[in-house]
Amino acid sequence: MAIGFTAPAFAQQKDTVDPQIIRQYAELSKKFDEAYNNNDAAALTACFTADAVLVNDTGPVYGREAIEKHFADVFKQVHVSNHIGQRDQYSPHILGTGNEIWANGEWSLTFQGKSGGPIQAKGHWSAIDTREGDAWKIRMLTWNVTPPPAASPSPTASPSNQ
Repeated sequence: MAIGFTAPAFAQQKDTVDPQIIRQYAELSKKFDEAYNNNDAAALTACFTADAVLVNDTGPVYGREAIEKHFADVFKQVHVSNHIGQRDQYSPHILGTGNEIWANGEWSLTFQGKSGGPIQAKGHWSAIDTREGDAWKIRMLTWNVTPPPAASPSPTASPSNQ
């Protein structure tokens, strides 16, 4: 007696996204990375829609004006370099009629404050983007930070000599 198993159709389907949308989305990602690496709050904010929401570790930031102030404040405290955003291999995904997409992926960057050495950070992001003319803009962006691996204690370290 043979038992057959058929995977549900949704498990076999993959979004087919027009290569032009992938190129346009890559342009948005490039502008975003460049603006971050130039510590340019205005250029970074230009990647967002007027009604965008940025959700970060301090909570949501509503609207392009507030997002620009947020990034300006960040860049006053730290200098960012090596910002790289990489979309997930299956992203982006078309929403509705094709004028909105959602995507997710990983990010990494280096930042340095006024004192101390550079610090590397990384994490994951997700976004909903909308088409404005021939360009894509970020409507909602959320990100997290992946904690660094716990430091291993040195072989000679003990609670009494730390």
